[in-house]
Amino acid sequence: MAVKITKIGSAALVIMHNPPVNAINKAIRLNLLEAVRELDKDNSVSYVIIAGEGNIFAAGADAREFDLPLAEPHLPDVLFAIENAQKPWVAAINGAALGGGLEIAMACLYRIACPKATLGLPEVTLGLIPGAGGTQRLPRLIGIADAVEMVSTGKPISAEMALKNGLINVVNSDPIAFASKLDIDELLAIDTVSRNENPTSDQAAIEAAKASVAKRARLQLAPPIAISLVEKTSALSFEEGMKEERNAFLKLRESSQAKALRYAFFSERGAKAPKEISKIDPIQVDTAIVVGGGNMGASIAYAMDGIGIETTVIETDQDAAERAKSNLDRLVDGALKRGKIIQEEADAQKKRLSVVVDYSELPKAQLAIEAAFEDIKVKKTIFRALEKALPENAILASNTSYLDLNEIAQSVSNPERVIGLHFFSPAHIMKLLEIVQADATSDLTLSTGYSLAKRLRKIPALSGVCDGFIGNRLLSRYREIADIIMMDGSNPWEVDEAMVNFGYAMGPYEVQDLSGLDIAYANRKRNEATRDPKRRYIPIADRMVNEGRLGRKTNVGWYRYPGGNGKVQDPLVEDLIIEESYFAKVERREFSEQEIQIRLLSAMINEAGAILEEGIAQSASDIDLVLVHGYGFPRWRGGPMFFADEIGLGKILDHIREFEKEDPIIWKPNALLVKLAESGKTFANFGKR
Repeated sequence: MAVKITKIGSAALVIMHNPPVNAINKAIRLNLLEAVRELDKDNSVSYVIIAGEGNIFAAGADAREFDLPLAEPHLPDVLFAIENAQKPWVAAINGAALGGGLEIAMACLYRIACPKATLGLPEVTLGLIPGAGGTQRLPRLIGIADAVEMVSTGKPISAEMALKNGLINVVNSDPIAFASKLDIDELLAIDTVSRNENPTSDQAAIEAAKASVAKRARLQLAPPIAISLVEKTSALSFEEGMKEERNAFLKLRESSQAKALRYAFFSERGAKAPKEISKIDPIQVDTAIVVGGGNMGASIAYAMDGIGIETTVIETDQDAAERAKSNLDRLVDGALKRGKIIQEEADAQKKRLSVVVDYSELPKAQLAIEAAFEDIKVKKTIFRALEKALPENAILASNTSYLDLNEIAQSVSNPERVIGLHFFSPAHIMKLLEIVQADATSDLTLSTGYSLAKRLRKIPALSGVCDGFIGNRLLSRYREIADIIMMDGSNPWEVDEAMVNFGYAMGPYEVQDLSGLDIAYANRKRNEATRDPKRRYIPIADRMVNEGRLGRKTNVGWYRYPGGNGKVQDPLVEDLIIEESYFAKVERREFSEQEIQIRLLSAMINEAGAILEEGIAQSASDIDLVLVHGYGFPRWRGGPMFFADEIGLGKILDHIREFEKEDPIIWKPNALLVKLAESGKTFANFGKR
């Protein structure tokens, strides 16, 4: 049974049981409806307590039913039955109450939560809105200001906050025991939430929420609709509001955004070690080394320390060590300022995060992560030094973004213990971790990499060895086509605007300004000797670097940065582009926003097909995770592979074949894309682990 019923004093105890998170599925809905009817007839029961099995109340709808047709009984009907039952229902919130779980609790007359409980309505993160009264009951309990914040962001709140704003009645360490001692007369005197007075209108809170969503969730459908439904609770009756909520929920459930976000949700949940690797016990990492204390290295060390790994940073000399220590202290101070830690914790963390300049001073660590300058000679020298300084079974990892990990691995006597751990900046915040498997990387080493990702709460994506791995290889194609469009008739701000309107937070040129144009320049120079001379090359970015236009670090790049956080278009850049176009004998033309988007996306999708075909990525979902979590591809579009499958690989191939007429080298269709498109298949089921 999905719902278990026992007695506790004069109360019936209803326990929802659907491990691991008591997700609300058809069986639970059906059993709850049956429980209402059964217990209403039981004269030995004075009231009902509902809780979840274990330490979770209910964490929303069962994800396994997301893409199935809706099945009766529907949750709104179940909650109507609970709210209008003859016996009062009490929610004993023994852990997370999210989505439908919180909606169940709000249908009860009384709510008790344990101190560690979290309560929230995260539906907007899946492209939905609450569909069982969440937008209607919540404002009637806690007011419009707090309700619109919860519903439009999807962020849960603590039991302490829920008590403060009126969402729950009591915080108690044993909600079930507390509930069993409630006075029945007091319960019967409480009215249902649906009959509470309409909340007072709060236009300031509504406008603030709209402004936040316009900035944070631009182009997404669900958050503005959620705000509107909360706003209307001050005027509509509960029944009218429920009808509007349900109609909106059903419409959003079938939207492309909801489908994409469900796909992203499942992809993130499925990002785990391959089966053969998951069976191998990893090396337990208690002590680690980070080579290089720049922004990336310091951020990696800070993240490692945050999960209890004793971490030492090594630098080249005392001046560099002092800069590294300053970088580490700045990260700790930032956490202190944001209220993440208290002063005593900050002091202890600063003391723990040490920096040395001699390999002989390194502890006998189980893991070393090299985060030095992108130079193959430098990295090979570091790996040889680490091999001498550390135990022979220590894992040696490189944070390289582009370089040949196989060549790095050959610099040590046992290449089996070499792995790529490509963090994304800032490493303590960004969720993605590209795990790069060299030819000789052992299963034990790989298992340890996945274990570290799990401990760091990162989303792992396995990559084989190629220039740029998954993410930077795709980024190179993205930027290449952007540069060609710029040369042939557009400019940086038109390209940026097109991709921002597609859903990116920033376009490719603003991103380059943020990271520094010299980084990509160094990579182009590294590949200069092996570049295909027949492949079109755009020299505009090289000129930018040679003229000292490195981006935000010099206050001038593709844009000018006169002060503060603002940027302005620079006519000198447009002059430079036109000059280079003239030298290249290019006849410039206009590009529409849609054409810019199609070209950039088609280039990425074509290259992604090659990455999948070559086995560099194990699945289409791994590629999507890398692009969404490492490179700003809009999550609500699922990722480039999902996006391609949704609009049809045939259409993508048609675009590429049309562009191929202009340039048969850059736009050569990938063989896998051709094969799948012509057979009517998709990327989704190719290469699944």
